[in-house]
Amino acid sequence: MMADLHVLENLDPATVAEGVADGRFLLVDVREPSEYDTEHIEGALLFPLSTFDPASLPDPEGRAIVFQCAAGGRSARAAEAAMAAGIPGRHLAGGLAAWKRAGLPTTR
Repeated sequence: MMADLHVLENLDPATVAEGVADGRFLLVDVREPSEYDTEHIEGALLFPLSTFDPASLPDPEGRAIVFQCAAGGRSARAAEAAMAAGIPGRHLAGGLAAWKRAGLPTTR
């Protein structure tokens, strides 16, 4: 899957869950630590938008990075910043709220 570096890719919860499970996606949660500590998606790495620097993103080790937040706004901004740095911009459309509406599990 070749991503266009100029187009934000909106991914639905089922696609993200499948990609995380099969090792294609590295999920990066851009919410704040207090939000993450309250509830998060298993395996998501915390990388708050408030201190976001695309150059500091972890090596995805061959996986595509997918950004995630509570409702989709912050993750879209993180993905746009990543695209500006040459990293394909993908995010979980609707964020954690959409994930939960889809009946997918979270960790508390």
